[in-house]
Amino acid sequence: MAGFKPFPPRPVQGQQGPRGRRPEKEHPNRINNEITAPQVRIVGDNVEPNLVLPIAKAIALADEMELDLVEISPNAQPPVCRIVDYQKFLYQQKKKQKEIKAKQTKVVIKEIRFGPQTDDHDFNFKLRHAENFIKEGAKVKAYVFFRGRSIVFKEQGEILLLRFATALEEIAKVEVMPTLEGKKMNMILAPKGKKG
Repeated sequence: MAGFKPFPPRPVQGQQGPRGRRPEKEHPNRINNEITAPQVRIVGDNVEPNLVLPIAKAIALADEMELDLVEISPNAQPPVCRIVDYQKFLYQQKKKQKEIKAKQTKVVIKEIRFGPQTDDHDFNFKLRHAENFIKEGAKVKAYVFFRGRSIVFKEQGEILLLRFATALEEIAKVEVMPTLEGKKMNMILAPKGKKG
């Protein structure tokens, strides 16, 4: 028996799966034989509602469907498990997290600066910029900067900002009304929701 090779040792349970070592990061849920509860509540497509099974039967049912048993609520009594393709489940979870992150990080604030006596040409030029920013989903912080004694024109500054808001009312709503902070009068405009 010269060419005899012993069988390779079997992988230790939970350490190595059929597809090789599973990176920890990719494995936020316990699946199949890693689930330790004696019985679990099953949810998923083609599963009768409120089905509670002993863990061995639950794993057998998932195997029958050629899917995985994934623990989604370990602290429930009994723990809730979903019968699902685990790779697809992970992909959908990642996609959801990306969407949430995208919604959180997309608050961009662009600034538009005016002088208290901005002429019409300059006003219209800045208005076009603001329209583009708002259409891209950014908020616009418009402000009038008062240099030295020009603070006496603060009413003019307020009128200018309100005129600016009125010119953009089709696509933007005023989030913060004109308020004077030191030498600056600020106003914040936000894009209107799709319904508006």
